[in-house]
Amino acid sequence: MKLKTLIEEASQCQGRTVAVAAAEDEEVIEAVAMATRHRLGRFVLYGDRERIGRLLKEKGCVGSSDVDIVHANSVVQAAELAVRAVHLNEADALMKGHVPTATLLKAVLNKEYGLRAGRVLSHVAVFEVPEFDQLVIVTDAAMNIAPDLEQKVQIVNNAVSVAHSIGIEQPKVAALAAVETVNPAMPVTLDAAALSMMQRRGQIEHCLIDGPLALDNAVSSAAASHKRIDSEVAGQADILLVPDIESGNMLYKSLVYFAKAKVGAVIAGAKAPIVLTSRADSAESKLYSLALAICSAAK
Repeated sequence: MKLKTLIEEASQCQGRTVAVAAAEDEEVIEAVAMATRHRLGRFVLYGDRERIGRLLKEKGCVGSSDVDIVHANSVVQAAELAVRAVHLNEADALMKGHVPTATLLKAVLNKEYGLRAGRVLSHVAVFEVPEFDQLVIVTDAAMNIAPDLEQKVQIVNNAVSVAHSIGIEQPKVAALAAVETVNPAMPVTLDAAALSMMQRRGQIEHCLIDGPLALDNAVSSAAASHKRIDSEVAGQADILLVPDIESGNMLYKSLVYFAKAKVGAVIAGAKAPIVLTSRADSAESKLYSLALAICSAAK
């Protein structure tokens, strides 16, 4: 499966609307223009009307019936209006534009009009890695600094939900560590073993989990065989659960910059999917993230 397949699937999800907070950003507008050409849905752009209009014109997206602009006097107001639209079911997904992440998340977590759903929010990234025959999901590389076992359960559930939305019916989850054996001196391995047992006992559903697994034997059947690991997950993991934000961030950026992987990502666990891309992300990456968010919202 390729990420471009997500674009095709998202285009089949009729009537979906994305609220974009502080949309006056060139890469965001380019992604929106690309999304409208692929008929991914309708976009409501909150922010400076004049600047947004100018960028839409530059990207050849003026006059599209799939794009509306709602003026906001500040990025704070733009974030609030976009989040309120999702809260009121006027939009199905939220996208970050030229607004600080902290500002957007403050609106998302607002008790009155925010998108709280009683779950941990976590970052779910779907990678297409060259010469690798399946999509790989990495979580959580951006939200939770050092999640405890309870938080990891929710992070897994969020990632499994996203996996289901892109057609992976029984995702295989590898709880990553530096080694593939349980070592009491390495708490990460204890959490990984606990998650594996919780899944076997039905406390975590709709997936398979094994851990601890090192990265090589999580994604390489040859490495797993060499280390004599007999597992339904080893060598064929769909979801890589990282132990903390440092390892997740480094794995994410290594895949992008060293492996030249393509990626789309969402924040899961809220009332609706959130596209929280970095300013360094390309318009193509933002497009994949939009497609992923629309698929997640639909399913």
